[in-house]
Amino acid sequence: MIDFDEVLDNRNKHLTKWETFSGEYGVPADTGIPLWVADMDFRAPPPVNEALQKMVDHGVHGYYGPDDSFREAQMAWMARRHDWVIEPDWALQTHGLGNGLSVIINACSQPGEAVIVFSPVYHSFARIIKANDRRVHASTMQIRDGRFHMDLDALAASLTGDEKIMFLCSPHNPGGRIWSADELREVALFCETHDIIMVVDEIHHDLIMPGHSHTILAKVAPEISHRLITLVATSKTFNIAGIETGSMLIPDPALRQRVARVRSAMNISNNRFGMLMAEAAYRGGDEWLDTLIPYLDANRRMMNEAIDGIPGLSVMNLEATYLAWVDFSGTGMKREEFIDRLCRVGLAPSEGRTFGPEGELCMRFNIACRHALLDEAMARLADAFADLQ
Repeated sequence: MIDFDEVLDNRNKHLTKWETFSGEYGVPADTGIPLWVADMDFRAPPPVNEALQKMVDHGVHGYYGPDDSFREAQMAWMARRHDWVIEPDWALQTHGLGNGLSVIINACSQPGEAVIVFSPVYHSFARIIKANDRRVHASTMQIRDGRFHMDLDALAASLTGDEKIMFLCSPHNPGGRIWSADELREVALFCETHDIIMVVDEIHHDLIMPGHSHTILAKVAPEISHRLITLVATSKTFNIAGIETGSMLIPDPALRQRVARVRSAMNISNNRFGMLMAEAAYRGGDEWLDTLIPYLDANRRMMNEAIDGIPGLSVMNLEATYLAWVDFSGTGMKREEFIDRLCRVGLAPSEGRTFGPEGELCMRFNIACRHALLDEAMARLADAFADLQ
């Protein structure tokens, strides 16, 4: 039975989300509500836990062997869930997609060169770029009609000539935005025109809210397949980020060989537990995911209603992911003041400025938790700003 209302004690289970939020945000560990790290609070799909139990029961945990069955499961998932035909030799496995980004940076650029990102965006992009001695070329997005929009004209005018790679988050984190097919074609053409390797992080592409649909960039812009890398994983979809397993899907043989050479130099091999659990998710996770989406949508509606009732706060409409971007600028408060109010009521969302300077007056709320817990969090949020109501 799939029960997302099940009360689980996630404290003291070596879970970053639940064990370090108190120190990060200064809220009580025993009564605080962590709304930051992009993990869900739910049990993984039964087929995943059953696959893990079989491994434990067998008790032999050697190196992972041939990955043919994983590739077959991944291909079948992409075909039935996204109508996307991928080839078995496209995938290079990584120790999580962050690891994949590092591999790609080293394969496709030189120290001192630049990687383009659209800001605000997933905070690890900038950290990984800088850690690899590359320059972050941030293109600030515009907000129109309550949604983020890429400004490719401004980006083109800002180029200096050393930009070798672009990271695109699709769907977007932290905005929960789904890019249209036209937008994806435009940004693909941009990369073709300016000779830039395009890396599309689609880690959230299964988490689409009802009434919306996600477009795989590779499907609408096949003409750039020679410079395209699509990153996918089961980690966010099925709440198994701890397996640290993802895939770089690279259709072009020459580009794939460049990336594979660096992957080999970094001595990256497949994680046995990660591969077997990811395969189980791809093979048997449909029912769990189909039950999850309306549950998350109910949380989205709950949060929107709560935010609408607090003057000065606004939230972007969540089209995908479970990560809501809340703007506090309408309160007239400085960042320190509204964060202090959140701390006083024991709420710990992610700080907006970690996603880029444009997020200085915003916070990202993870709503992938029990209805009752989110209801409590929203009640606390209203209490924190009761004087504005």
